Amino acid sequence: MTSSGQLNRHIVARFAPSPNGLLHLGHAYAAMVAHDFARERGGRFLLRIEDIDSGRSRPEFVTAILEDLRWLGLVWDGDVIFQSGRLASYAAAAERLKAMGLLYPCFCTRSDLRQVQEDGPQPEGPDGPIYPGTCRHLAPELAGQRASVEPHSWRLDVAKASAVTGPLRWMDERHGERLSRPERLGDVILVPKDMPVAYHLAVTLDDARDGISHVVRGDDLFASTDIHRLLQALLDLPTPIYFHHPLLLDENGGKLSKSRDSASLSVLRKAGDDGYRLLQGLRSGHFPVGISLSQA
Repeated sequence: MTSSGQLNRHIVARFAPSPNGLLHLGHAYAAMVAHDFARERGGRFLLRIEDIDSGRSRPEFVTAILEDLRWLGLVWDGDVIFQSGRLASYAAAAERLKAMGLLYPCFCTRSDLRQVQEDGPQPEGPDGPIYPGTCRHLAPELAGQRASVEPHSWRLDVAKASAVTGPLRWMDERHGERLSRPERLGDVILVPKDMPVAYHLAVTLDDARDGISHVVRGDDLFASTDIHRLLQALLDLPTPIYFHHPLLLDENGGKLSKSRDSASLSVLRKAGDDGYRLLQGLRSGHFPVGISLSQA
């Protein structure tokens, strides 16, 4: 699907939902902000489906995403992009980081990490307790032996990686220039035990591959950008400009989410609501009853 008119191909933004549930008003707002950001600058707007989690992704959710966006009147440029077609590129990047000595196998289970937290509070990061580095301290020989027979994920040694790159910065059009502090998230998983790649590595590679000039996404991913900036430097990838926008909140002040059973767009669409009118309301700041916008 393509839009009409002249395109400024130097400006490229995207909307990248996961097909593991139905879109809700928060997704509509995020898609609208990214779409309008690109269109107001004469740029391109891409749609990428983040379907690397084969255990949760469903084709019916992909169909619903496309129908919901059309119902809202949001038009994307080019073909829909699917992460599931890029698994080889993710594996190659992970192997490159391993060859640099920056990934280590982690054998910790969720139960192990809960026990560590119970034994003594761990430092908190933006996304919860920071991984204590248990497996980072394993002798390489022992880690290699265990990795050959035990399930494991691969974590990024953030301290070692940061020593390779030195200080890094990135620019957010709403929040200004930022000094990257990836240590706040700790040694994040880049290759999970049960998936080919984790979000941090996949999204960094995809944004570079798709030529994204401006990453327009919610404030809930603001802290993640420090890890993405680190990966960009390690893998010689371009650094886009960022725009992290406020989030829609429910009546209790919580972020709208699939896990909170927030009202889906599909339900509204099938009930006969006017998608274009709904989107115009979001654009003008007129939100449904009980919905508000987070503060800066």
